[in-house]
Amino acid sequence: MSAVSPSRRALGVGAVVAAAGLWGSTGTIQTLLPAASDPFAVGALRLVFGAAALLALALGAPAGRRGFGALPWRGVVFAGLAIGAYNLLFFRAVLDAGVGVGTAVAIGGAPIWATAYEAAFRRRRPGRLRALGQAISILGVALLALAGGGAGASLTGVILAALAGACYAAYSLATSALGGRAPAATLAAATFSVAALAALPVLFLTPLGWLAAPQSWPAMLFLGVVATGLSYRLYTAGLARVAASTAVTLALAEPVTAWILATLVVGEPLTPQKLAGALLILTGLAAVALVPARREGDQS
Repeated sequence: MSAVSPSRRALGVGAVVAAAGLWGSTGTIQTLLPAASDPFAVGALRLVFGAAALLALALGAPAGRRGFGALPWRGVVFAGLAIGAYNLLFFRAVLDAGVGVGTAVAIGGAPIWATAYEAAFRRRRPGRLRALGQAISILGVALLALAGGGAGASLTGVILAALAGACYAAYSLATSALGGRAPAATLAAATFSVAALAALPVLFLTPLGWLAAPQSWPAMLFLGVVATGLSYRLYTAGLARVAASTAVTLALAEPVTAWILATLVVGEPLTPQKLAGALLILTGLAAVALVPARREGDQS
């Protein structure tokens, strides 16, 4: 990634944090779904609705329509399969490992995967302050996510969560490499169309009777159009302005948003461990937001 001006980078940081805030609403919104809803079906439908919303956004503008012809489809397919695998692996991981452990390993581990890749293959390494910020944020995620307890977590679930984090980092890195080839809406629409197509078989293998409940559709439309379509449109735009390792670290704002909503809307208790975790995440994110990634040999 070439040098990015401070104002352009600030826009990227804002877009990623806004996307993370929308992702953080998914847990609260999912409590509105019927108890019989299948998490795999919810994940697949999110991808389908999100892809449809992104396609409508991209096709609605002349530049967006032209952008499809400029896309390097090999990279798009890789990114789409990666984000589709992330969604399905993550939902399975939280079933086997529990929400707390699964979230801590998948979301908290993604910045490690992304930073390691950038250091090894792109010669982009974090400075000391930025690395410290990442470590503090990851520790905060662990405290916040594990506050509910991690008893009963299976090794299989932990492995699946780690793979989910790797897929999420891979998606972010691939999308970052494709940035600038086409408008953000076009790139996001193409990527999620691939993910939705890959996830379609899930809808033939899981029960969908819960969709008949009146509350299912408003919740699913929000999850698909807003918490997936709009959020990944913002995230894709952010990846064109900040390093992938920065983006996946800033996305750790997601569990903070989820915790705030769970406390204020769902009524979950406020505990010192959760408060400490949220403060650690915010402290680490401030360091990451202020200090950009640097290439090997940079003095800044």
